[in-house]
Amino acid sequence: MAQTLPAGPRPRRADMVRAMKHLGRDLYQIQLTPRQAVNAYLVGDVLVDCGYPMNWKRLNRELGGASPKFHALTHAHADHAGNSRRLKEERGLEVWVGENDREVLASGQPEPGEVRAGRSLLRRYMTFSGVEADRLLKAGDELDAGFVVIDTPGHAPGHVSFWREQDRTLICGDVFFNMNMATTAPGLHQPPGMFTPDPERNRQSERDLAGLEPALVLFGHGPPLRDPEKLRGFADRAA
Repeated sequence: MAQTLPAGPRPRRADMVRAMKHLGRDLYQIQLTPRQAVNAYLVGDVLVDCGYPMNWKRLNRELGGASPKFHALTHAHADHAGNSRRLKEERGLEVWVGENDREVLASGQPEPGEVRAGRSLLRRYMTFSGVEADRLLKAGDELDAGFVVIDTPGHAPGHVSFWREQDRTLICGDVFFNMNMATTAPGLHQPPGMFTPDPERNRQSERDLAGLEPALVLFGHGPPLRDPEKLRGFADRAA
């Protein structure tokens, strides 16, 4: 059964506006690296993703006066969960993750076969300080500010996305990239194959999300997109 997740008092927008980009009702983008190469989002009282461990100072600076109570992950990769343990231990946030990413989050290590990359690359980009999840997210769970959880596996076994029907806003994590990670040029791309254990399942997740016809898509990597037809065309070509 879908669960309604708790929420607390909203942080004052005046405390946040200088540090984060306001995108919609109770929704802010947190740019953790230049050119929006790594993003997190504040959704009401929920911080979605948190970047690499090296982004910790930037994350706290960008949050400004905001005091989120909960921390939801699209998936347990180091560029999204790299600061989850510190958020729990130092800021007291509950940590939420998709059911099938629970073990990876706890260990801070990708499971065998989850990533196809050299050992040094794996150590640098895919490991982080593990943390136990306080809640496991399931399809249909309510996040906050009108967003609900959608299962979108492929890039990671427990990958989830967050959807708000009212204004057709989608936080898609890494189902899509809206940036060439080699050049940082904006544009839709598949997630890197070396970090995607099930590319075909991810393409199905792409089609599922494009079928929602989102008016605004927010990515883990790259700038926001306000073009449903472009998203649909990309997903159809990848089929």
